[in-house]
Amino acid sequence: MVFGQVVIGPPGSGKTTYCNGMSQFLKLIGRKVAVINLDPANDALPYECAVNIEDLVKLSDVMVEKSLGPNGGLVYCMDYLEKNIDWLESRLKPLIADHYLLFDFPGQVELFFLHSNAKKVIMKLIKSLDLRLTAVHLVDAHLCSDSGKYVSALLLSLTTMLHLELPHINVLSKIDLIESYGKLAYNLEFYTDVQDLSYLQYHLDQDPRSAKYRKLTKELCEVIEDYGLVNFTTLDIQAC
Repeated sequence: MVFGQVVIGPPGSGKTTYCNGMSQFLKLIGRKVAVINLDPANDALPYECAVNIEDLVKLSDVMVEKSLGPNGGLVYCMDYLEKNIDWLESRLKPLIADHYLLFDFPGQVELFFLHSNAKKVIMKLIKSLDLRLTAVHLVDAHLCSDSGKYVSALLLSLTTMLHLELPHINVLSKIDLIESYGKLAYNLEFYTDVQDLSYLQYHLDQDPRSAKYRKLTKELCEVIEDYGLVNFTTLDIQAC
């Protein structure tokens, strides 16, 4: 049985930094670790890469050859990876005997709740290689400083959890920088425990940009609370 993490989250949330820090931590405690880069747009890797999707398909080549933008190109690359999953499986088989696996996925959020290719890749690997994977979903902690953005982050986290159907951990990354974005309306535990979201309504009502979305925001908060699935742990990867 092989264990590992599927590292996901919006662009800029710190996925690659997390994979680099986690791999160093695991090595320090005596674990063998393999980082698998599945982001074809990630051409500056700070970690030693055991498997790199760019050996199979490159986003820059896809954009030129298929006349696609970055988002469309990433969807194409993930679809291409799914159709050539045997390529990835063959490169993972020598590692699964004694390595802990870290999968560094692209940051385009639509890959994880609008399209099914990324999920199909994960599920095929779980089935064929008998993997036990946990999704680690990173969200930039600065979103807590804006009530509207925080609600959006909650909705994204919930949608991703329901779509992937994996054991799941939501992480507020870059927590060491949170105070630089301004004073939080409530203490940090309010945002990590996802407590009574009705308290956010007052702050949303003060923003003229969100006034016309008041009813929609209220309904979204109620959906999030009804599921009762979302909470966060905090992380400063540089402190690990």
